[in-house]
Amino acid sequence: MENMALPLVLLSEQFAKLPGIGMKTAQRLAYFVMSMTEDEARAFADAVIRAHSTVKCCTVCQNLTEGEICPICDDARRDKSTICVVETPKDISAFERTREYKGAYHVLHGLISPIDGIAPGDIRIKELLKRIQTRDIAEVIMATNPTVEGEATAMYISKLLKPLGIKVTRLAFGLPIGGILEYADEVTLFKALENRGEM
Repeated sequence: MENMALPLVLLSEQFAKLPGIGMKTAQRLAYFVMSMTEDEARAFADAVIRAHSTVKCCTVCQNLTEGEICPICDDARRDKSTICVVETPKDISAFERTREYKGAYHVLHGLISPIDGIAPGDIRIKELLKRIQTRDIAEVIMATNPTVEGEATAMYISKLLKPLGIKVTRLAFGLPIGGILEYADEVTLFKALENRGEM
């Protein structure tokens, strides 16, 4: 980067802040931006600024939306008595692609991680509790990833909800369709055994 112009170095550093982007990829992106026409570069910058200024969290589920309430929360056909708790808005997209889940969602915007300095108050747990206390909720599905942080967050929220008489369930985890047993790790095999169903 020593032979790059300062504006390109600064642009590369901004790209490198994005998740999954290393410095070499960031430099390639910076050079690509330089190959854009002035109009393309302005449209790119405007899209970033417009998204950042107009997209906000849904006041009900914390999903990203342009309005006060997201289209899922605003859909009268959805089963509002079931809430699927996810880590990020991207997770909602994954569930929606299945076209099978017809309930509501709640986005935590992170997971409890003491190592990273993320405490329960740093994610959207209090919004979930408020929602449960003001609405008739029958079931909360914990759909956080099966990582240490995901499990800890699911357990923490479960302990908060149990005294309220709310049914708390956890996604079943196990072998993927088409997976080969010999390549599965011990935790995946254990979860597959633990979550086995009757045939």
